[in-house]
Amino acid sequence: MSYLVIQGLEVETPDLKEIAKLSGSTRIEGLGNQAFRLHEYKTEKGVAEYCAGAKLDFAFVPKSRRLADFGLVAMDMDSTLITIECIDEIADLQGIKPQVAAITASAMRGEIDYPESLRRRVALLEGLPESALQRVYDERLRLSPGAERMLERLRSLAIKTLLVSGGFTYFTERLKARLALDYTLSNTIEIKNGKLTGQVLGPIVDAQAKAAKLRELLAERQLSRDQVIAFGDGANDIAMMAEAGVSIAYHAKPMVREKATCCFDYVGLDGLLNLYA
Repeated sequence: MSYLVIQGLEVETPDLKEIAKLSGSTRIEGLGNQAFRLHEYKTEKGVAEYCAGAKLDFAFVPKSRRLADFGLVAMDMDSTLITIECIDEIADLQGIKPQVAAITASAMRGEIDYPESLRRRVALLEGLPESALQRVYDERLRLSPGAERMLERLRSLAIKTLLVSGGFTYFTERLKARLALDYTLSNTIEIKNGKLTGQVLGPIVDAQAKAAKLRELLAERQLSRDQVIAFGDGANDIAMMAEAGVSIAYHAKPMVREKATCCFDYVGLDGLLNLYA
C-alpha cells in the first residue's frame, strides 16, 4: 500500500480536493509546510496531469518507508544542491558565458559526450585568475531552497551524504566543510602560477564515475540499493540515479524526469522530508 503525497509552494484547497476525488482517496492528512498525504487512493490515473496544471509536485510513496530506513543520500552539485552551474558563472567573469553555457546545456541534454564537453568548456577558461573561482563561490553560489533543512534532518538520523559533481573540487570541498557532508567526488581543474591552464587533472568524473562511486559506498557501508536516495537534474546523473532505490529528478531535464521515481519541479530539496515523514 502507498500514500499519495502532494506538495508545492502553495497548495490550494480546491486543488487538493480535486486530486482526492481523481485518485479516490478517502482521507487527507496535513504534513505542514504546504504538504499533504492522501490515504487509500484507488487510482493514479489523471494525477500527474492535474498536478502539472496546478504546479504541484506529487509522489506515490510506500506506507512502510520512513526516512530513517535509508542510509545514504547522494546528490549532484550544480543546479541541484546549489542553484548555479559553476563553470557557467566562472565563464561569465571571462566574458564567455554564452559559449560555455551552450556547451553545458547540450551536455545536460545528453547531446554531447560529457568528458569532451567538459574539456571544451575548461579550455575556454585558460588564463583566468584563480581568484575568479573564489569570487564565484563568494558572490554567486547559493544553496538550493531547503538544502540546509534537509541536510540537518539527514544528520540527525545519521544518514550519510554524498556530493558528486562533474564540476570542480574547488567548490565541492568547500561545500563539504560548510555543510558537514560525508563524501565528495568531482574534477580537479589545473591551476599554475595563480591562473587556470585550461586543463582538467586526472580522469574526468562523468556519469559512470558518479554511479561507480555510489556502488563503492553501498559496498563499503553494507547498504542495499533500497536504502539509497539520489538527486539529479541532468543526463550526467541518470546512471547514478539508476543505482538508487529512490531517485528524485530535481528541477530536471525531460530525459531525467522520465527515469526518476518522482520529480520535484516546484518544492525545494526539503520536499524529501515530506515523502518519508
